[in-house]
Amino acid sequence: MDFQFKEEQQQFADALRRWVDKDYSFEARRKIIHSESGVSDAAWQTLVELGMTALPVPEAQGGFNGTAVDMLAVMQELGRGLVVEPYFATVLGAHYLQLAGGQEALLEQVAAGEAKLACAFGEQHSRHALNDIAVKATGSGGDFALSGVKTVVLHGGQADAFIVSARTAGGQRDTDGISLFLVDAGTSGLVVHDYRTIDGQRAANITFDHAPATLLGAEGQGWPLLEAGADYGAALLCAEALGAMDAIFAATLDYLKTRQQFGAPIGRFQALQHRMADMFIHLEQARSMAMLAAVKVASPDAEERRRVVSAAKVRIGQAATFIGQQAVQLHGGMGVTDELPAAHYFKRLTMIAVTLGDVQHHLERFAAQPGFRDAA
Repeated sequence: MDFQFKEEQQQFADALRRWVDKDYSFEARRKIIHSESGVSDAAWQTLVELGMTALPVPEAQGGFNGTAVDMLAVMQELGRGLVVEPYFATVLGAHYLQLAGGQEALLEQVAAGEAKLACAFGEQHSRHALNDIAVKATGSGGDFALSGVKTVVLHGGQADAFIVSARTAGGQRDTDGISLFLVDAGTSGLVVHDYRTIDGQRAANITFDHAPATLLGAEGQGWPLLEAGADYGAALLCAEALGAMDAIFAATLDYLKTRQQFGAPIGRFQALQHRMADMFIHLEQARSMAMLAAVKVASPDAEERRRVVSAAKVRIGQAATFIGQQAVQLHGGMGVTDELPAAHYFKRLTMIAVTLGDVQHHLERFAAQPGFRDAA
């Protein structure tokens, strides 16, 4: 497989890296996450001006019709810069709008950077099971209302609209009877509790009390869309994790070259060289799986898509844990301090590993695919 980006993809990546290096330093980011809003309007506007919000949107709605491989280049750089603005939440929401169809005006706003989105799928009891839904939708036709609570909605407090999974029929864990809805953040019947997560991002718990909602797609047939969109999101997170692992690996290698002990850089000690070699192996295996997930997430074969994305999420989750732990240990006591970037990378990698399914969840999902036993 050719791991080289095309010229246009590399241009997007280079533009993002220049901006991060110049204006989104580690100290600048720390000020942003400790601000009242936890995000920067100026940083968001820069992402818009660089064309990042338009990249995954269809050309008919003012976008560039970017693929998951195009997004791989972007998400890597956002991961490398530990960018905390609501980009991932917005593009994931935009992907759901494309899957469901019928929201062209909102997609145009997303492409122009005028609308931020968030996906409200998780509930307190559901863990990683997206089909475990207690939020109820009542109504019919174009007139629905939602009641219930969604938890840990990434960038829910910064969103202008939510894509929400709710049950219109069936039991709490049935895949039949799930519907997707669009809810305006300014509508009645919403209570949004915004908070900062351990990795410096923002999330919210949202209470719906007969909140007006617009149906996306066909009523009761939302599960295939919900699952396909989650796989797309998982592929993007794999790419972001890759960028973060690249950065923490480079920072650790630089530290080993400069930290002196017994009159020599500690990077000369063979035991530490072996640990760096193990980190490099994990990193390169993660790189190949992130690329494979980006290529296969758009596969028309749903079984292949599920199998590849789950395999990538497993391998990258394992690599993120190993590389993060090794980096913190090799930095010594400083590795866990707020003043050192390594701690922030490790926190972000930890959160990515449990977002949209942890290693155990995806191992079980991978094993449940029809082709698993044949391949074994």
